[in-house]
Amino acid sequence: MSETQFIQQVCERVKDHAARKAPLRIVGGGTKDFYGGPLVGEGLSIAPYSGIVAYEPRELVLTVRAGTRLTEIEAALAAEGQMLPFEPPGYGDAATIGGTVACNFSGPRRPFAGAARDLVLGARIVNGKGEDLSFGGRVIKNVAGYDVSRLMAGALGTLGVMTELSFKVLPKPAAEATLVFEMDEARMIESVNRWAGQPLPLSATAWEDGVLHVRLSGAAAAVASAKLKLGGTALAEGEQFWVKLREHRLDFFADGGPLWRLSVAQTAAPLKLGQPQLIEWGGGLRWVRGPLSLQQARDAAQQAGGHATRFRGGDRGAGVFHPLAPAVAKIHRRLKHAFDPAGILNPGRMDNFQA
Repeated sequence: MSETQFIQQVCERVKDHAARKAPLRIVGGGTKDFYGGPLVGEGLSIAPYSGIVAYEPRELVLTVRAGTRLTEIEAALAAEGQMLPFEPPGYGDAATIGGTVACNFSGPRRPFAGAARDLVLGARIVNGKGEDLSFGGRVIKNVAGYDVSRLMAGALGTLGVMTELSFKVLPKPAAEATLVFEMDEARMIESVNRWAGQPLPLSATAWEDGVLHVRLSGAAAAVASAKLKLGGTALAEGEQFWVKLREHRLDFFADGGPLWRLSVAQTAAPLKLGQPQLIEWGGGLRWVRGPLSLQQARDAAQQAGGHATRFRGGDRGAGVFHPLAPAVAKIHRRLKHAFDPAGILNPGRMDNFQA
C-alpha cells in the first residue's frame, strides 16, 4: 500500500468514527498498553506504516514513519555511529517510534541529553477531524511560534494519529565507562548533584539498595580523567546494565506488582515510603515498587516538588496521572477540543489526570 493510500484510509476511518462518535484506539506495537488509562475503542493499527523516510547523517536529522520499530531505527543509526539521544525504552521488540513518542518515554540519558519531546523536530498527524496535518520539519530551526509537533509527545494519541516523525540525532560517544559506588540514599543525592555541577561527562545515574551506578560518556580522555577523579569500581559489563535498566529487565522490576513513577526535584530528600526504590536521573526519577495508595504516592511526590504516575499495575481506573493545576487543565481541555472535538481518539487514556 502506498503512502497516499494509507493516509487516506486513516483519514476516512477517523472521519467515520467522528461522525458516529465511536471511540478509536490507536495501536502500535502494543508494548506500552500497560501505561495510561484503560484501552477503549476499535483498533487502528499504525504498525504496518513503517520505514525510514529520510536520514541525513551529516545533518543529524532522521524522519521515519510512526509504525517503524525502534530496533530498526537503532540499527540504522548505529551503522552511522549515531543514536537517538533520549535513549528510549521499548519494553519489547515490537515497540514502535510512534508509541514511544506518544508516551514521551526516555531512558537513563534523559537528564543529560533531553527528553523525547525535546528531540522531536516535526510530526505529521491525522487529527480527530480526519485532516492530514504537518508541523515542524526536517531541519532544526524551522518553526516560528508554537511548536505543535512536540505536543504529540506524552499525549498518548489523544490529539492525533501520528504518521510521520522527524528527530534530531547525535553521534554515539567515543568512549563510555560505568563506575560503582557504595553509599546510602542521602549521600547519593548529594553526590550526584554535586558532580552534575562539575565539568564531568555524566550520562546516567542509578541507585538501588545502597549501590550507585554512574555512567560516563564522551571523549576517551575526558572519560579517563573523570574515572580518576571520581574513583569507585569500574563495571566491566556496564553497557548491559544500562540496557537492562532502560528496558526494566533488572530484578527490581521483575515483580509484577504496582510500580510508581515519581518525578521530583533532583535534590529532594529521601522519600520515606517504606517501599523498595530505584532512583535515576540524578535523583529526579524515583521508581517505587509496592502497594502504595494513590494519595500516598501523590502526596510524597508533591511534597518533593513533583508528581506521581501509576506506571504499571494496580487499578488503572482509579487514577493514573497526577491531577493538573486548574489553569493547566483548562489548556489541556482546549487543546483536546481543538484537535479532537468529537473526543474519539484514545478516550480514557489520559482522562483521569483530573481525578
